[in-house]
Amino acid sequence: MTTPGSDPLRTPTGSTGTPGTTTGPATAGPATTGTTTPQRHPVRTAGRTAGRTLALALLLFVTVLLVLFVVYNTQTVEISLVFVDVQAPLVLALVIAAALGGLLVGLAGLVLRARRRSS
Repeated sequence: MTTPGSDPLRTPTGSTGTPGTTTGPATAGPATTGTTTPQRHPVRTAGRTAGRTLALALLLFVTVLLVLFVVYNTQTVEISLVFVDVQAPLVLALVIAAALGGLLVGLAGLVLRARRRSS
């Protein structure tokens, strides 16, 4: 049985270096002021579990929204490009427009970051 606050795996060493003798400070090595290395707190799994549950719920919610979006936007629309008119499902047109918008925002961010680094 161990006393509270003691580490059962750590054997104290004294001036002779033999385990169990704690008569004086150790002569070899750097001088310490009686501080011990802080012990790590036990891993908190409750916060991680709650975070994972929240992330899973959010993923499920977004997936349901995307499926409903695809189901309700199946009608074919005509898209007028510069030189040609094409017909495509509305959901495809919206996804392509969103991807191109995201690409533009990403490129604008890269340009601004490059300008900040150069000046």
